[in-house]
Amino acid sequence: MIYDNRGRRKYLTIKEREAFIGAVCRLRPEAETFCLALAYTGARISEILALTSEHVDTEAGVIVIESLKKRRRGVFRAVPVPTHFLARLEAVHNLRDAQLDPGQRAARIWTWGRTTAWTQVKLVMQVIGAGPSQSMPKALRHAFGVGATQKNVPLNIVQKWMGHSRIATTAIYADAVGDEERTLASKMWL
Repeated sequence: MIYDNRGRRKYLTIKEREAFIGAVCRLRPEAETFCLALAYTGARISEILALTSEHVDTEAGVIVIESLKKRRRGVFRAVPVPTHFLARLEAVHNLRDAQLDPGQRAARIWTWGRTTAWTQVKLVMQVIGAGPSQSMPKALRHAFGVGATQKNVPLNIVQKWMGHSRIATTAIYADAVGDEERTLASKMWL
């Protein structure tokens, strides 16, 4: 659901997501890259925390995420990310060297737990003035899905990027009120 039980939206709008991405520079570099990974991939917080250097494919321009909500391990999806983000990951985490070192290749990029990760996201949400329903990591996942559907990315591609097994799960993101729906509705306004 993209609305809570009181009818408040649980996602960031496109502008709020952009504000979030712009505000992460206030964090220390490791927290910045973590928050950007959430925003650019639409992954779950546990999926980003599980990322290793071997799952960052700079040549293909993707981050390969293990879908941790599946009932079995070893289900991966590749999500394209901006080149400047890959460069920032390299600059902060020295991924090329880690990928060449067999001992570090499988080590997690961010070694903190969920509480620390959650705290980093909350700090940025406070900076951008997000409401209580949006001030959580899942709001970034929802924002990714809503933003992709509002930018007319086909639902099957959004489904693949988000790791949904059913298209019906992905289709909830098409229910958000965006510019296209407001334009259609405005034709009825007097």
